[in-house]
Amino acid sequence: MFKLISMQDTIRIPPETFGSSLEKVGCDQVKMKYEGIVDDELGYVVAATNVEVSPTGKIIPGDGATYHKVIFSLLTFYPVIQEIVEGDVVEIADFGAFVRIGPVDALLHVSQLIDDYMSYDEKQGVLLGKETKRKLSSGDKVRVRITAVSLGRAGSSGKIGVTARQPGLGKLEWIKLDTEKAKEKKNKEKKKE
Repeated sequence: MFKLISMQDTIRIPPETFGSSLEKVGCDQVKMKYEGIVDDELGYVVAATNVEVSPTGKIIPGDGATYHKVIFSLLTFYPVIQEIVEGDVVEIADFGAFVRIGPVDALLHVSQLIDDYMSYDEKQGVLLGKETKRKLSSGDKVRVRITAVSLGRAGSSGKIGVTARQPGLGKLEWIKLDTEKAKEKKNKEKKKE
């Protein structure tokens, strides 16, 4: 889930940037500090926006920098278990597919794809269903449910597990076909009555 969070902090304006625009330097400092981090409370920080720097700063003895209060917004992505998300397949492997959801990739294991035996075709770089002949390849759009979340620690991006083995989930083309088949079946049953 993407969120826009309002924040307050105090940032250090290095002495070598004195004379430059306070707003620009302040914005750069906030972006350096927050963008790209993974935090237990915030999730994945995608971007810092709307940075407002107080023109009045403080000097701390022994440090030539000034410290200014800032108010800003953070665009974050926090994956929530049971949340349904759509993403693009970015990589196929023999054990499953990696799906880009927001700023991170989630693992869609072959056992969580469809109710069919899926084999990996290395030449084509696809996962192929034995009975259904359904193919999953890089670039496909999928709808999945988040089943496991482990936020990263110390530079790692963490792990997210997803499933597509529930009604209304899977490759978007498959969902559309299944919906059309269900409508046809329902119409046939109505005609019989």
